[in-house]
Amino acid sequence: MKKIVVLILLLAAAGGGAWWFELPAKLGWQDAGRKDFVLYGNVDIRQVSLGFRVNGRLSEVTADEGDVIRSGTVLAKLDGRPYDYAVRSADANVAALRATLDKLKAGPRPTEIAQTRAAYNASLADLQNAELELDRARQLRPRGTISQAAFDQAVAAKAMAAARAESAKEALKLIEEGSRVEDIATAAAQLQAAEGALESARTSLEDTELRAPNDGIVLSRVRETGAIVAPADIVFVLSLTQPVWVRTYVSEPDLGRIHPGMKVKVSSDTRPDDAYDGTIGFISPVAEFTPKTVETPELRTDLVYRLRIVIDKPGEDLRQGMPVTVRFPSTAADGQ
Repeated sequence: MKKIVVLILLLAAAGGGAWWFELPAKLGWQDAGRKDFVLYGNVDIRQVSLGFRVNGRLSEVTADEGDVIRSGTVLAKLDGRPYDYAVRSADANVAALRATLDKLKAGPRPTEIAQTRAAYNASLADLQNAELELDRARQLRPRGTISQAAFDQAVAAKAMAAARAESAKEALKLIEEGSRVEDIATAAAQLQAAEGALESARTSLEDTELRAPNDGIVLSRVRETGAIVAPADIVFVLSLTQPVWVRTYVSEPDLGRIHPGMKVKVSSDTRPDDAYDGTIGFISPVAEFTPKTVETPELRTDLVYRLRIVIDKPGEDLRQGMPVTVRFPSTAADGQ
């Protein structure tokens, strides 16, 4: 009977020892001798809300939800007639101001100078005739042949002729000197402002076409043809194809194992045996408390550092928020 009891106790002890050795594996504890360094994170794909920079009426919407879009593809158009009219008006204003500037730079034509010189010569002739009339009036006045009023009129006529001659002389000098430097500078500045207004009008006309900024997939089509939209209104929501990142966190004790530029392998539950190549692009310099979305079989620390891992050639199976596994090379596991 005692032999049977001893045998039962030995069997129980053997079974209990096996359960004790299996306990660490059941709790997720890792053997310190293992070389695997694994983190768990989520796929992060950027989304962009697209809208027009100008307001207007939607005349055409060419994309729908789920469409695969290439960079530069026209997604929607506004009625561009008002902006086309603005471009024409600005273009005409530029042409007028450019002609004015060219005229100032060229200066007066030879015929204009000749015309002004002829007017000056005519004023000199008038002045000479007025002087002769005044001389005759001076000779006749003492004899009483002419009245005092006639004499005064001759004096005034001579003075007016002299003034007209002086004015014609200054006009000739002015036209021979050509345009003032200040006038040319003012015309050039006005032309430059008009050219800026023309470029702005052309940009507004180009902005009546909404183009995809990058390759992606249309997630939402918010507006329809005929709608009146403002610059702040969202028309499409686009999920960009690239870049595709993995957002994960590393605990403070493991921070020395990694560095920016390190190559890693990223796999998903969908394709666990077909890992993607990735590169650590960013390690946060600021510690933060462990977020609720962190998944790791190890005991979590209170503070972690956020990592951004860029997938070199992402596939279509990587979706926003998808959990993935990040495996580091053996050098990271060794702490080198």
